[in-house]
Amino acid sequence: MARKWSNQNLPAALHFVTGNLLDRIPVFKQDASCRAFLDVCATLMNQWPCKLTAYVVMPDHIHLIVNPRDGHIRGFVGALKSLSAKRIVEVTGDSRFIRERPDADGSMHQVWQESFKGLPLWSGWMIWQKINYIHANPVRAGLVASARDYRWSSFRAFYSGTDEPLAVDQDWWWADDSEKLSKAMKELGWRS
Repeated sequence: MARKWSNQNLPAALHFVTGNLLDRIPVFKQDASCRAFLDVCATLMNQWPCKLTAYVVMPDHIHLIVNPRDGHIRGFVGALKSLSAKRIVEVTGDSRFIRERPDADGSMHQVWQESFKGLPLWSGWMIWQKINYIHANPVRAGLVASARDYRWSSFRAFYSGTDEPLAVDQDWWWADDSEKLSKAMKELGWRS
């Protein structure tokens, strides 16, 4: 059986994350929803040490490149989706996210699709390819003519060092990442 390469809790790796809204509802066409998501992201990164390299909030999905210090990408993205869902429901009041019956945990809403995709980035080429993909996404979607004109991405923060709409880390790695990544790859059998 082939190994699943996505959603691996891989310490010391940058992860390219994609999360889709339920039924691809374009809730991020509303500035308040975008701001709410990025505010939750900033708060969570203060509580859960994580380096954010690049991001974009599209009308019906998000992309991030993140490096959680503990390597728990599933936990980090799960927390981000849960906390941002609550804020999005508060901000929008959108009834399309309300469930008929409570979830097992008592939740009455679902904003995000059940899963997400988190792909570990193995090389400098992959990292730059995904950074460029993220920043070009609004242009490819026809939302803006130039990546620098899209308000809800890291383009300006990444290339100009601003913190709007959310700052990114220019240093993508933690001090001990090389050792942790080497050890994790050996444990997973990805190196001989």
